[in-house]
Amino acid sequence: MLRIKQALEKLFAIDPMLESYRGDLAMHLDRYNRQYRTLTAGGDLVEVANGHMYFGFHRTETGWVFREWLPGADAAWIFGDFNGWDRYACPLKPVGKEGVWEIVFDSPDALRHGQYVKLLVGRKGSTFERIPAYIRRATQDPNTHKLCGQIWAPEEEFPWTDADWKNRRRNHAPFIYEAHVGMAQEKQGIGSYREFADQTLPWIQSMGYNTIQLMAIQEHPYYASFGYQVTNFFAPSHWFGTPEDLKYLVNRAHEMGITVLLDVVHSHACPNEGEGLHNQDGTEEQYFLAGKRGWHPAWETRLFHYGRPEVMHFLLSNLKYWMEEFHFDGFRFDGVTSMLYENHGLGVAFTNYGQYYSPNTNVDARVYLMLANELVHQVDRKAITIAEEMSGMPGMCLPIAKGGFGFDYRLAMGVPDMWIKLIKEIPLEDWDVGHLWHELTGGRPAERTIGYAESHDQAMVGDKTLIFRLADAEMYTGMNKTYHTPTMDTAIDMHKLIRLLTLTLSDGGYLNFMGNEFGHPEWIDFPREGNGWSFHHARRQWSLVHNGFLKYEWLANFDRDMVAHAKRRRLHQAGKARNLWFDYQNNLLIFERAGDIYLFNLHPTKSLEGVFVHCHLTGEGKYKVVFSSDDAAYGGRERVSKRHTYRPDHSVQGFGFKIYVPCRTAIVLHRVGK
Repeated sequence: MLRIKQALEKLFAIDPMLESYRGDLAMHLDRYNRQYRTLTAGGDLVEVANGHMYFGFHRTETGWVFREWLPGADAAWIFGDFNGWDRYACPLKPVGKEGVWEIVFDSPDALRHGQYVKLLVGRKGSTFERIPAYIRRATQDPNTHKLCGQIWAPEEEFPWTDADWKNRRRNHAPFIYEAHVGMAQEKQGIGSYREFADQTLPWIQSMGYNTIQLMAIQEHPYYASFGYQVTNFFAPSHWFGTPEDLKYLVNRAHEMGITVLLDVVHSHACPNEGEGLHNQDGTEEQYFLAGKRGWHPAWETRLFHYGRPEVMHFLLSNLKYWMEEFHFDGFRFDGVTSMLYENHGLGVAFTNYGQYYSPNTNVDARVYLMLANELVHQVDRKAITIAEEMSGMPGMCLPIAKGGFGFDYRLAMGVPDMWIKLIKEIPLEDWDVGHLWHELTGGRPAERTIGYAESHDQAMVGDKTLIFRLADAEMYTGMNKTYHTPTMDTAIDMHKLIRLLTLTLSDGGYLNFMGNEFGHPEWIDFPREGNGWSFHHARRQWSLVHNGFLKYEWLANFDRDMVAHAKRRRLHQAGKARNLWFDYQNNLLIFERAGDIYLFNLHPTKSLEGVFVHCHLTGEGKYKVVFSSDDAAYGGRERVSKRHTYRPDHSVQGFGFKIYVPCRTAIVLHRVGK
């Protein structure tokens, strides 16, 4: 159990401003202890999170058993193609705990792997069809065209080859490739798990990314929801193939040394009745909060009742299931800000600490997130958990023993917004390098973040990717390598600098959305009625990189070598970057990290002669350029020499050396000897 007083003292030592909220924080931690005791009854959290092993369909020594939690039901039946779709032939009986219904089939041939099934629930004289909550596959019956559950229990286990993966997996900084399986192919259609494994994973590996974050894996009936309206939490999305196909993908990634994270959606649920959990037993409060509190006002989705032990059991079991059944290495938790606040963070700037706490905090949600992190790290001590959290809630990435939530990282969600605001509203020559430094290095003390310049959010219709904002209309005509205008050259250069600056100043890791590494030219627009159900914008055009004539190749080369440099220098294990110089007038930023010196000239037109580089943090010795955004392989003009040796000396400006820094260029210098 958590020692509350000791945890609070550790928390206040890290952030003394939280002392004023001791009462709230003590109450949160006490609620955590109480819920932990309620769930485990003094036992082990990992042993408790086994709902998937009890509920749903399971083979027994003599046949099959099916169980469902339906506390509001008066009667229940299971039916499907196994019994000719006779809705009333197989009734369930209430057993054991309140609300649990069960049916036992004594014959091993009564049910078979792959059969289609539905649940019929009776309440107050009415009956309604549902899909079992713990179903492991949901898809359309090709004969009846009904959306059904499907019994998924192959007799032969999947042939995993990653038994030694946990021993091979290193505690490295995550370089995350955020990906959507369905739109990962160039064809105008939906890609599969196996196509992603065989065609996309090799590209990701070649680009140096060591982690993939898979979106839209939990079952969702509406493809265009990007996977954020989940109906069946234990079922891998049918859009991309079978559960065994997903296992093939994860296994292949592990063979290639790539960590696999699931973008898990426990912040809300699809409101579709009959497909998901909404009104599963005929009552709206079975899994969700009652009344208005049970609906998200912006998303129009259902909100979980995290204070109900049965709901907590369902969600925790879901996490363990994905880790053990599919070998996921951790999770990116979606919508954490929405979970944490009664107002879901809508319309709140979070300008003071008081906005984080009562009466606005959803304490039950906080407790769930703490228990989720505790469970995940008990199942796998090397697992990674990432919070999609934009409010800056203190303690998000501190250990639970220090009064935190237990996440390993949070996404630096303000950074993409900052880049968009700068590009839209402020001319390049007026960018404030001090502001950039503050935004890119700021963060909660002792907490790690994942930096990113853009994710899938910035690529959706209604928004623009960075390269599109920088190039605007010339994006359509200016990507041939022979085409040069001030607008297009600036767009290419600044795309590189923005990404390198974001990566090198990020505190814990780095994230890129699929295709952005080479400046994918088009937004994302899933098939829908408004676009004639077209897949044209729901794919990635990999051929643009490889035809040899277009600038996408330059951007891909830069991204690959940028990641390789950061991994080679172990940037995110080397402590925070330290400022060496701001030149506000010339848009010049110089800093040190991992013993290297980074120079960024962000001015659109002004190249700088004789820039003095201070070496008081990096020491005496010879310095050479080891990385430059101006290399020809990246579309540069080769104005930076990698052959020249710089020797620091003492001058009127201090200890250091002078260097030429071209406009719109980043240079990295490394000490190569005395």
